[in-house]
Amino acid sequence: MAEPKTKRNTASVEAFLNGLKDERKRADSFVLLKLMEEVTGKKAEMWGGSIVGFDTHPVLYADGHEEDWPLMAFAPRAQSITIYLEEGFANKYADLLADLGKFTTSKVCLYIKRLEQVDRKVLKQLLQKSVHDLRRGGPTPTR
Repeated sequence: MAEPKTKRNTASVEAFLNGLKDERKRADSFVLLKLMEEVTGKKAEMWGGSIVGFDTHPVLYADGHEEDWPLMAFAPRAQSITIYLEEGFANKYADLLADLGKFTTSKVCLYIKRLEQVDRKVLKQLLQKSVHDLRRGGPTPTR
């Protein structure tokens, strides 16, 4: 079994975020940092070199082994800020997403170009529901 590339580490979250060249993305990232710490009740940790993660939950692989992954995370990428949520969140929380604002999605990711383009109250509700559901469920099966 190969070692996962993205592992929790002791790198400084603040140093990583302060190193972002895009001023707006840096400011938005610090807002997300505070919001996600509030929602999870946990301090942020770096996962790999560019993912800011909060708390952990087990992921179950097809071969039967489990790994801990961030319960919630974000990564400031070149095109947008990627927010990592539970698989299937777009269908599960369609009612909230309808009121969120401007975004795109994939299986586990919510992509936001700028926080000013989304309703932060709705975003907080989405994050709270995702955390609640992941914490009460068992290991998340891999895709």
